[in-house]
Amino acid sequence: MSLDERKLFAARLHAVRCRPYLATALFALHVVESRRVPTMAVDRHWRCYVSPAFVDRTPEEELAGVWVHEVSHLLRDHHGRGDRFAAEHGLTGPGERLRMNIAADCEINDDVFGDGLARPEGAVEPELLQLREGQLMEDYLRQFRLGPYTDAFTWLDCGSGADGLEREWDLGPDGAHGLSEQERDAVRFRVAEAITGRPGDVPLGWRRWAERAFHPPQPWRDLLGAAVRSAASAAGAGDDYTYGRPARRSTALPGVVLPSLRRRPPRVCVVVDTSGSVSDAELGSALLEIAAIARAVGGRRDLVSVLSCDAAAHVTHPLCRAEGIPLMGGGGTDLRTGFTRALRTRPDVIVALTDGQTPWPTVRPPCRTVVGLFRRPPKPGDYRPDPPPAWARVVTVG
Repeated sequence: MSLDERKLFAARLHAVRCRPYLATALFALHVVESRRVPTMAVDRHWRCYVSPAFVDRTPEEELAGVWVHEVSHLLRDHHGRGDRFAAEHGLTGPGERLRMNIAADCEINDDVFGDGLARPEGAVEPELLQLREGQLMEDYLRQFRLGPYTDAFTWLDCGSGADGLEREWDLGPDGAHGLSEQERDAVRFRVAEAITGRPGDVPLGWRRWAERAFHPPQPWRDLLGAAVRSAASAAGAGDDYTYGRPARRSTALPGVVLPSLRRRPPRVCVVVDTSGSVSDAELGSALLEIAAIARAVGGRRDLVSVLSCDAAAHVTHPLCRAEGIPLMGGGGTDLRTGFTRALRTRPDVIVALTDGQTPWPTVRPPCRTVVGLFRRPPKPGDYRPDPPPAWARVVTVG
């Protein structure tokens, strides 16, 4: 039996009409005829392996749903996420990869069908495993094991693009018609761009995916350290001279030794919000950040001072051991007094660790400022404070 390409590609056109925001990804897939795959499968290089017998027996409307299902594995990076989850939890073997494939299918199938796109026969749904809809693959993996509820899915094989485990039919990275990493990223970006352009027609799961594609999460501690290092290395920190290294201008004045400008180590003052709205866990996190700030300036703890502040500024402490710093407070919040007290030490950088529920200085300080905001999920009816001033570098902590 030969592959019925007319039927297969007609189904892809049907999928594009139903999900136009996925068109770039659907047309990026290169079809490879294979009699070793049970249905349709993808690899991480954006090849789609298709069984001729499966195409022959499956209605065109259901084939369209399979097209969207398979390309969803690649767009959502299930192979990369599966590899990371397996490495973190010590999972090995085809059984665990089957479990990842089932969990990935649950993530996709809870909202991908409908609105003209038929649900393929045998599609895995969270409710079949007695699981709640709307979760990610990693969430589902923590909630079920292979057993009676999964016996009906032992045939399932969406390929290495779904779980990261290479198959014997894979053409591999050197095979023909695979997409490079840059091309794959370009496809994801185009799809995310199409989704954000018409959000009213897109399921919530895809809208969340597009938001993360445009604004991927970043390690907040690295961001905080980079912000401090950037502020500390700004112009103006070099205000001392040394004869240990002659100035480059000395060559223009024979017989005259000119001193060179030496960049002195930056001084950092950390203002910690200790008001009643800050929890003990956040104060503990602040102590960890203080230690990270000391590392960001080269480990010179003598150059880092800590000031606790609620409605009033308290004693400024030099940094010896972060965990030994007393953080006093518990009242209202007014970090303006903390900024005023911090500026008396003439720092090069002020770092404010706070929940943001404070009035801010109206005048920009003469030094660089970094604000670390404790992460708090918004709740209905919560008080929404004014955001930090535009002149501050803001990093979300936690």
